[in-house]
Amino acid sequence: MAEINGSALFAKALKREGVEYVFTLNGGHIYPLYEGCEDAGIKVIDFRHEQVAAHAAEGWAKVTGKPGVCIITAGPGVTDAVTGIANAFQAPSPMVTIGGNAAIGDHLKGGLQDFDSATFLKPITKFSEQVKSAARIPDYVSIAFRHATTGIPGPVYLEMPIDVVGGKAEEDDVHYPQEYRTESRAYGDPEYVSKIADIIMNTERPMVLAGSDVWWTQASEELAEFTELIDSPIFLNAMGRGSLPSGHPNLGSLGRRYGLVKSDTVILIGTPIDFRLGYGSDYMFPQNPRLIEIMMDGSKIGQNRDITAGIVGDTKAILRQIIDELKIRAYKSPGRGWVEEVMTEDAALKAADTDMLNSDSTPIHPMRLVGDLADVLDEDATVIGDGGDIVTFAARVLKINKPGHWLDPGQFGCLGAGSGFAAAAQLARPGKQVAIVYGDGGFGLTGFDVESYVRHGLPIVSIVGNNGAWNQTTQGVLKRTGRAIGTYLNQEVDYAKIMDAMGGYGERVTDPDEIKPALDRAFTSGKAAVLDVVIDQEVGYGTMGGRSRQSRQY
Repeated sequence: MAEINGSALFAKALKREGVEYVFTLNGGHIYPLYEGCEDAGIKVIDFRHEQVAAHAAEGWAKVTGKPGVCIITAGPGVTDAVTGIANAFQAPSPMVTIGGNAAIGDHLKGGLQDFDSATFLKPITKFSEQVKSAARIPDYVSIAFRHATTGIPGPVYLEMPIDVVGGKAEEDDVHYPQEYRTESRAYGDPEYVSKIADIIMNTERPMVLAGSDVWWTQASEELAEFTELIDSPIFLNAMGRGSLPSGHPNLGSLGRRYGLVKSDTVILIGTPIDFRLGYGSDYMFPQNPRLIEIMMDGSKIGQNRDITAGIVGDTKAILRQIIDELKIRAYKSPGRGWVEEVMTEDAALKAADTDMLNSDSTPIHPMRLVGDLADVLDEDATVIGDGGDIVTFAARVLKINKPGHWLDPGQFGCLGAGSGFAAAAQLARPGKQVAIVYGDGGFGLTGFDVESYVRHGLPIVSIVGNNGAWNQTTQGVLKRTGRAIGTYLNQEVDYAKIMDAMGGYGERVTDPDEIKPALDRAFTSGKAAVLDVVIDQEVGYGTMGGRSRQSRQY
């Protein structure tokens, strides 16, 4: 019989889960885990802040559909990661966080960074426990992954005290769980499938809004088939973006409000009725349409507005059930007239953007910046949004063609998430374009980790929309009260020089005609790059063309 230590047991358990990378910032309580991972062929990707490591673990889930793993040290290492864990909890995204702690044997003796992190994190995780013996590490890891991926996905936490990490066990006595996760899907209640089919059979103007559940259940093919079968206009948000290619004839981007107002049946797929839909107000649904909700999380059904039919379960499975039921009934769509009406309005709204997209003004109009970026991105580029106004402009214009290729913070609205998201995306998609659109405010939170991009050889292109303000707040308060307090930054800061100092490619852009050439230089440099683009502080999305913030696309 041979002894094996806790760090090796941990790495073996991760290897069985197919983990390729762990995201981290080093600390004495967790360092032995690195040795186990390195020996097992799992790459350690370290950052400058635990928040970024946590966001990277969530980012890995967002681009691969599989749980990401971050390892954070005891005490302040755990508290530094809370924002990233909370963002994953709200998303919801599957991720496994491992935190260090002082030795169990020294508990309550005043050990360095002794902290009950497992209890602390219970409110923002699906599962949070302390591992109490080295021999149980593989078992606890299997439990953590099962909780992260079962039902509604989400973050989980394992606290591993240093004497557990450094502890030993007789390997022959260690139980390595084998078949401990099911791939089965939760099908919808047949009675409700039939009820939804009844509604659709009597619908003339259907409208589909689809969100993140489509990504988590890998339902993009079924979504396309369903949309084409009922011949409905469709609008995508959050992780749903890219579920249909940008050129799909039923896919709109700006005509959502028009479709909502005119539709007689609105089908919400993984799209909660939250602030993005005006909390279900009559303003958003003035004609009181029939509402169908298909959700993984049943607690979101009927939130803020009465519904006609709600069904809980796996989106891919439920869409297949509805498609099959409609085909059995020989369903025929009302025809292309309704789709063409909505797409005509959508095209007219896009055409109204032409002057802004072609603006030669200086400072640069933010629409010119994101429009030029759209022109240089590859079809399979991954784009991350980390900011306020600038990300809303980007979401309005950028074309996302594949599932899991648009990442934003989601409902939590967490600035600073993008740095970790981008690192995970580039690791998952080597050789592919990865671009992150920052506001200068968002960049200031976690932008220092562009140094980590250089260190790990990640040629991510970071575009900073530098308007010298927290502009989503600034423009709103100026309009309401005529003054803005604590909302301005220094627009003279050249963020590109930070990248130069760190060994990457940096360039400041003030001329609109230099946007595309600068983007070309950044993408072809083969290095991590930062473009500091000085944009107009007076232009805010919330006041652009009289549109309200309700029209934001993420």
